[in-house]
Amino acid sequence: MRSMEITETTWERLLALSRGAADIAASDAAYGLYSPIAGARGQFVLAQVGQSLCGRIATPAGDARVISGPDGLAHLHRCRALVDAVIVGVGTVRADDPKLSVRMVKGPAPVRVVVDCHAVLEGDESLFHDGGAPVIVFRGANARGRALPTAEVIDLEPKACGLDPQDILDALARRNLLRVLVEGGARTIARFIDAGLVDRLHVAISPIIIGSGPSGIILSPIERLAGAHRPVTEVYSLGSDILFDCRLERGRASDRQGQEVRVANQA
Repeated sequence: MRSMEITETTWERLLALSRGAADIAASDAAYGLYSPIAGARGQFVLAQVGQSLCGRIATPAGDARVISGPDGLAHLHRCRALVDAVIVGVGTVRADDPKLSVRMVKGPAPVRVVVDCHAVLEGDESLFHDGGAPVIVFRGANARGRALPTAEVIDLEPKACGLDPQDILDALARRNLLRVLVEGGARTIARFIDAGLVDRLHVAISPIIIGSGPSGIILSPIERLAGAHRPVTEVYSLGSDILFDCRLERGRASDRQGQEVRVANQA
């Protein structure tokens, strides 16, 4: 396990790297953790999960606001500052009303993206009125919803089970939004992993035991452990939380499952 303490100098170098500066040879743990995100020049997808020791991300009633410790939250805000866009499902917006901003660290706020296949957002959610980063909402082409103030609404042709994660990434790429953080909820993250579209998975574990409630990662069932993901993983001590930095293989999940994977209305 690597102990990570990030200095102001290292963070400034990472922000510069995300803006296109040349990479540097650095051996400190923080640079090793964040430089693959900041230095990605093509399409790069990071999925982030903050969960309890027992693998839960909320109580059965949906309370998820204090799962991660302060260092886990700071890590999440660093990830947001290093990407172009952050994606959540509509269920996360309705349950948590998140700002999806960069408040705990210095850096630019990413474009905020919501997957709302059936157009259930009301338009009074905070992210449409807080004066923060731009908002993009993906809807099914046949959905009829309310007007969403300040948001760009993109209609995608739904497939059998919802919106295709690749279609979402392609639409973002056309807007030069290449580095993407898929932040929640569990089903949205699972659909990007099942589609074989995630480069890195960060699992931040906080020393709290909930014992019931939704799980952090819910993938398509497999029959044998031979089909399980076994990513190359680095483990970091953030302080209040432990982080698993997992390198996934693009395309491996969809090849293994042999099926199409779509993003439906759930988060």
